[in-house]
Amino acid sequence: MGSPDFAVPILRRLAAEYAVVGVVTQPDRAAGRGQTLQAPPVKRAAQELGIDVMQPERLRQPEAMERLRAWAPDLVVVAAFGQILKPEALELPRFGCLNVHASLLPRWRGAAPIQAAVLAGDAESGVTIMKMEAGLDTGPILLQRAIALSKQETGGSLFETLSALGANLLLEAIPPYLRGELLPRPQPAEGVTYAAMLKKEDGLLDFTRPAEELERRARAMFPWPGAFFLWRGAPLKVLRAHVAPAARRAAPGTPVITGGLPALHTATDLFVLDELQPAGKRPMPGKAFLAGIKNWEND
Repeated sequence: MGSPDFAVPILRRLAAEYAVVGVVTQPDRAAGRGQTLQAPPVKRAAQELGIDVMQPERLRQPEAMERLRAWAPDLVVVAAFGQILKPEALELPRFGCLNVHASLLPRWRGAAPIQAAVLAGDAESGVTIMKMEAGLDTGPILLQRAIALSKQETGGSLFETLSALGANLLLEAIPPYLRGELLPRPQPAEGVTYAAMLKKEDGLLDFTRPAEELERRARAMFPWPGAFFLWRGAPLKVLRAHVAPAARRAAPGTPVITGGLPALHTATDLFVLDELQPAGKRPMPGKAFLAGIKNWEND
């Protein structure tokens, strides 16, 4: 069970090693300017592999549960599925349901653990293979693998890293788990945090905040929902930025040029725009942006 690109390497690795009887994913959704229906990445991968696909609006629907029972899975693997599994689904497979979660549980339970780790400036992240229960990411842990984080990761780059790590760790966990040699252990009671589902407005930059926090937000929200602020009445997307010391103090949001790049004052230092994208235009370097406009410092 899964939907986005994160789950695709996991499905492909499983299909190479085991008999995957079916895939459950989200329904096709309208996307893009033309609002044409687009299939989830997991559906496209399953079709390439010749695996039966089900796309219920809710897995708890009687017809969906009936089809799941007909598949009679021994084990269910869940990776970024986007729906809460009810007890009847959790209890159906003989070996239960395993979840590939992109954090070191119990830190960052919830829908957006990857972006939360970057935004918080965590020193490490990783993947947890967890046996699922009714609570939100509260189930006992089978395996965890941690990786160190630098100051360069974006939400997108960490997404790709943890997707590959999750596929490898899952395939490492399944054989000893099925043999009864790898036993789930309860999550620690301390250190629980939550990462709520992202909304487009989570990318809005507040220049009354410290510059270091804004730089992390720009990295965490790339590529979606994207960091932005309003400039001349339209969203101006920030694709890459860095922090620089301010030669003088000014009100948060005051535009300035430093080192030939556009920047804005924050609660602390300068938030310097290395790469950005004005509304309706392609991404461009900060210097090219300045060359194409007038009066940045007077906006």
